[in-house]
Parts: sequence; structure tokens; C-alpha cells
Amino acid sequence: MRGAVVTSISPGLSQKRVRDHNARLLLSLLLRHGDLPGSDLARLSGLSAPTVSDILRGLEADGFLKRGDPVRGRVGKPSLPMRIDPEGALSWGFKIGRRSAELILLDLAGAIRAERRLPYAEPHPDEVLAFLAAATAEICAGLSPRQVARIGGIGVAAPFELWSGDEVRHRSRTFRHWSGVDLRDRIAGFSDLPVSIINDATAACRAEHIYGRGREFSDYACFFVGTYIGGGIVLNNSVYEGRRGNAGALGSLRTVGPHGEGLQLVDAASIHLLEDRLSEAGLDPEALWRQPQDWSALARHVDPWLGRVAQELAGACLSTCAVVDFEAVLIDGAFPSSIRSDLVDRVRRYLVHQDSRGLILPRIEAGTIGAKARAIGAAAGPISSQYLLDTNVGMAIA
Repeated sequence: MRGAVVTSISPGLSQKRVRDHNARLLLSLLLRHGDLPGSDLARLSGLSAPTVSDILRGLEADGFLKRGDPVRGRVGKPSLPMRIDPEGALSWGFKIGRRSAELILLDLAGAIRAERRLPYAEPHPDEVLAFLAAATAEICAGLSPRQVARIGGIGVAAPFELWSGDEVRHRSRTFRHWSGVDLRDRIAGFSDLPVSIINDATAACRAEHIYGRGREFSDYACFFVGTYIGGGIVLNNSVYEGRRGNAGALGSLRTVGPHGEGLQLVDAASIHLLEDRLSEAGLDPEALWRQPQDWSALARHVDPWLGRVAQELAGACLSTCAVVDFEAVLIDGAFPSSIRSDLVDRVRRYLVHQDSRGLILPRIEAGTIGAKARAIGAAAGPISSQYLLDTNVGMAIA
């Protein structure tokens, strides 16, 4: 960015550091609120109109913003809204899951420009990383030199300790080869782009925060119901990963089983439990993942599972709000949108019957991103770290 270089938010006393912070702030506001004229950006940011105008010119010159159509009001000259230029930045998002790996190329506005998928049963790191290398090269071959130059990094989303969950559950698929794999080092063998690694559920939270319903709230928790449920938290308008990258490990919240035994939420509110129900009924659990997803023919098995998940989530919502006064809890997952709507409605109903003494009940809202949230959130990592404001970064004097 000429005149508005975005590097690190870490503030010093120099004008460059202040300008960097302000450029990130304006880009973040435009992503959050949509097209805005300079006057509105000045009001929302607290910056002076000349400062905003100067930064916007720099961002436009560097290809991060473009001008919208003039808006004519009743008095004075027309206002000129500024908008995000999708071509301003591109980023790879790579989701490593227990059934497939998914690669997307995301633009600054949150649109998926390209995607590739590798299904597998028992993946090996060599196979998955070879797919990543080949797929990125193939997609880049169809891009212009300018677009390739705008790719800022590779974000990887994967469950922490990917290899452990299936071994615990004695599944045939094994991830034992992933133990000890240094993904950054392996990816550096075929790409010089910076690599960021994030928990897959936290990545889903980031996607919702930057490009979904999360833009409506400042402090909230996200639950993402996948094969294993997980989550993430947002504090002060930024996804909070914690000192060791494991904040918002909502799948590890404690709950109680049918016989009074202690369980984690991941053992009581995950899709793998629905898979088990289908297997016990002699049905193929892979039916849950066929695209486009449609679970209507499985309603007899889905309904009791959905009821239990809703009850567990109602209790989990209160547990999270006992620690932080979240204004909302967003719920999404790797399931059809109709299942998401049903689940959210049930959680709302169950929540009012919970013992909430000493707590302020949060709003329970549906997410909007869906099954691709983890890949989108992974791709949003390099975009966020290079161009957007993180209000959880410390402001130590350099």
C-alpha cells in the first residue's frame, strides 16, 4: 500500500505506525459496514476528515479500494462511497479434515475465486501436501501475474492433534502419521508464502466474524458443529486465539452423560454421534456428506440427535457466558441450512428453561457461512494479519 503501508499493528510513536493502524481500521470498517463515504468513515473511526481522505486515496491507488457510484442527497454535493476492491488481496485457505482436504482461493471481499477438494479415507501427510502443491500451482496457472502477486499467504485450518480423535474412537481411518508433522516446514518446501495455522473451529469463527453474522456483534461465542464440535470467541471486535492459540476450545466444555459420567461437549453434541446412529440402523453415514446436503430422508434418526445437541448447546451457552458477558452466541455447522435453523430454534427454547441465575442470557443466532467456514476462515488469516485491525494486539511502545 503506497502511502498507507500495512505491516504490523504494533504501535510506536512514528507517523508510519499511526498511519498503518488507521489504514487497517478503515479497511476493517468497510468490510464490516459495506460501502461508505469518507464522512461516515471519519465519524465511525474518530479520525479527521482530511486524514481519512488522505488514507483512502492511498488505499485506492494501491488497489485495495475503488469508488462507488455517487449518492445524491438533498443538500450539497453528492457523496462518493468507497468500497473494497476484491482484487486488492487474495489468500489461500486450506482445510485439513477427517474426510477430505479442501483448498480455496479467497479474495478480499470474501468471495471464493477457485476451489479444489481431495476426498480420502486414510490420508497421509505426503498425499495431502502433494495435493496442496499441485492444486495451488494449477490454479495459479489460470491467474494473471497481478493476481498471483496479490496472494498474501496460506492459511491452514485443522483440528488440534488431528491424529488423536479417531484413535480414541477406534475408527479405521488413522491420522497417526500426522503426529509430529511440521506443516509450516513442509509447505515451505514448495511455497515461499507465509503460512498461518489455526484450529479449524476457530477458523470457522473467523469466517463468520469477517464475512458473516459476526459483523453485527462485538463480543460473542461461536459453536461450529462438525464431525467434532468446536468453537471460537470474539472479544472487542477481534477473534481471540489466546496465548497458545487454544482459546475458545468450546468442544472441551464439561457435560454429563446419561449415567452421570463426566463427558466433554465433543462427546455429546457432534455429528459423529449421528453417524453412529445411522450405522447402528444399518444405514450408510456417508449419506450425511453427499452434496448437496439433504438430510430430510434421515429425519427419523436426525431428530433425536438434534434434540440432544440442542440441550447440550443450551447448557454450553450458559457456561461460556459465565466467564465472559457475551452479547450473542452464533451456531453454525457442517449441515444443511434447514438443520441449522431447527437447531437454533431448539436452543432458544431450551435456554429459557435453564438455571440462569447470575447470568444475562445471550442472543442465540444462526451463522451464515456453513460447511466452507473452516476453509474461508483459514484463508482470512493472512488477509486479517496483513490488512485488518486486531484490537486484541497489545499496544506496547517500541
